[in-house]
This record gives sequence, C-alpha cells and structure tokens, in this order.
Amino acid sequence: MSTLEEQIDIDAPVLAAWEQLHRVHDYPRFVGGVRSAYPHGSNLAHLGVEVDGAERDVETEITDRGRGRVMAWRTLDGARLNGAFALLPLDGSHTRLQIRVEYDPETVQQVFGGPRGFAQAGAIERSVRADLELFREIVEARTAAARGEHSGPPAGAAGQEANKPSSERS
Repeated sequence: MSTLEEQIDIDAPVLAAWEQLHRVHDYPRFVGGVRSAYPHGSNLAHLGVEVDGAERDVETEITDRGRGRVMAWRTLDGARLNGAFALLPLDGSHTRLQIRVEYDPETVQQVFGGPRGFAQAGAIERSVRADLELFREIVEARTAAARGEHSGPPAGAAGQEANKPSSERS
C-alpha cells in the first residue's frame, strides 16, 4: 500500500468545512474525475467517475469519527482506496484540512490506467492537491457569501475546473 498525505489551510471555521465535506452532491465541483455523486443509505455514497472517457460506478462508505473533526471513507468496489479527512481548528475562523489516502499502486493502475511508479505517485499527488485547492475555494466562497462578502471564483468556475481531466487543470 502507498500512502499520500496532504494538507491545506482554509479561511473558514471548522464547521463550514465539515458541512462541505458532507455535501456529497457537490463532490463533482471539487473532486477531479467525479461526474456525479449522491448519498444513499445511512453512510454510503455513489460516485460516477470518469475513466478513459467512460463513466464507472464507485460505491463508497463514509464514516464520521472524532466529534465533527474526522471523516473516514473507503471504496467498496473496484480499486480499494481508503482515506480520511481531519479538520483542525487554527482559530475561530481558520481551519487546516488534512487528507490521508491509502492505495495499492498496481490496482489503481489496472482500474484507472495512467502512469506507473513515481509518475503515478506524482499524478495522484497533483490531483489531490488540485482537489484541495478547489475545496478551499468553495468553502471560502460559501463562508464569504454567508457573511455578505464576495470572495472566490465566479459561480460555477470551480466546478468547471474540477470537471476537466487532471492533465488540463491549471
């Protein structure tokens, strides 16, 4: 298994980031390759993920732990991926989001294609970093709107960026 850990600081309170993590329908706006997403059951989510130009169904289980601070997830089919988001308050209006993803490189390559070895690790890292940046933009824009301010990209811009293949993202 390989492990990737990344983090990003967000100009928003923990609760705002926590609520956004639970908006499964919004995943296509900030998770590259996800074209559709909806929750079902008490802790499951269905994701439509684009792979080589075709949509593939992926079922995930989401579990909350740590009193609104840790969200763990795992795929139930296809490439076995496990991960967790941890939210750490920096102060009352700033949050650090940490993500940990565990994956089997060979299985990921078989299911999703793409490069192998260091090139694969680099591609996954760039994709996760881009997803975190988009997540931050969405949370900060939503928080600013709640305060009556304007912040972030125009409506829909983040979603347009997330729906580009990772090789075309800026």
